[in-house]
Amino acid sequence: MEFKYNENLIPYLYEGVYVVDKKRKIIFWNEGSERITGYTSDEVTNSFCYHNILQHIDETGKQLCFNGCPLQKTLKDGVINEARVYLKHKDGYRVPVMVKSLPIYDEKQNIVAAIEVFTDERFQKQIYHENQELKDKLRIDPLTQIANRHFFDFQLSKKLEEAKMFANPFGILVIDIDHFKQVNDTYGHLVGDEILKIVAKSLTSNTEKTDLVSRWGGEEFIVILDVTSTDDLLKVAERLRLVVAASSYQFENGKTIQVTISLGGTLAKPGDSAKTLIARADDNMYFAKQNGRNQSKVL
Repeated sequence: MEFKYNENLIPYLYEGVYVVDKKRKIIFWNEGSERITGYTSDEVTNSFCYHNILQHIDETGKQLCFNGCPLQKTLKDGVINEARVYLKHKDGYRVPVMVKSLPIYDEKQNIVAAIEVFTDERFQKQIYHENQELKDKLRIDPLTQIANRHFFDFQLSKKLEEAKMFANPFGILVIDIDHFKQVNDTYGHLVGDEILKIVAKSLTSNTEKTDLVSRWGGEEFIVILDVTSTDDLLKVAERLRLVVAASSYQFENGKTIQVTISLGGTLAKPGDSAKTLIARADDNMYFAKQNGRNQSKVL
């Protein structure tokens, strides 16, 4: 029986894909295989996989083409096999790949060929790390390692939509470090950066996992909280105010710097937009600063 592959799909898969017949002759080799191994289709097609072109080995160095070949086993028993192996690139170096071999049957359910799909693990790891790095840049403030303003805006829009659809209550706190400019002017921006980190850590360590602490900009932070009443919101605000006031930065000579924060909070109301909600909390925060600092105002 002549095997026919799906020429509209398989040739363009990013993974390496090749097909062998019952005698283990390679009858198809896609572009992904060329990219991963360095061998072109013309160099490989119509040769036999037991010629050991790719010289598959396992982690112990065992030559799998002669003993333990997943593809040969699939041709024999029809079982799908998966293994982590190292193939030899045309240029001589080893490439770590995950291989999966699958049987191909004719209309009488006889095994007539097998297909092997292999994925370059280096590529998988590279893409994963690149995606993770990009995701972190989009959502994490690089200095404090908490959510940035962009991610906060996204999460707040989701919370407002949930509140509109399901009447889910929540509150926000706008937080400002008191006299932060004085800290920078007196001790320098490097110390100021350390103070920002300490405050960020104090806030995140004393809120729930379902809450979101973000750096709003400069010395300002903003928090989304799963609370249902102004009393609960005020309790959280006061807890955060006290733990920040009890935190400190210590110099090598033993001298310490302590800062305080002023907080303004509000619950989301029907019809609120992000702008109206933040403005209300911001007004409350400025009231707290103008009336002595190191205090909370929640309405």
